[in-house]
Amino acid sequence: MALVDIHVLEGVFDKSERQAMIRKLTDAMVEIEGEAMRSVTWVRVHEVASGEWAIGGNALTSVDVKAIRAQGR
Repeated sequence: MALVDIHVLEGVFDKSERQAMIRKLTDAMVEIEGEAMRSVTWVRVHEVASGEWAIGGNALTSVDVKAIRAQGR
């Protein structure tokens, strides 16, 4: 049995992207654990308010993360 928690900034990923995270992480865990474990593999997405997540003492906002994402596209 696995429980995977994902923490993301609110407003960065839309519903379909969050659902894709859940599907793909479930599939990754099942690949490791075995198909019989799919029904007991939990994935939770937690959204953190923009500006309430910091790295190195610097708060990140959803605008910051969207700009980072845009660089990789």
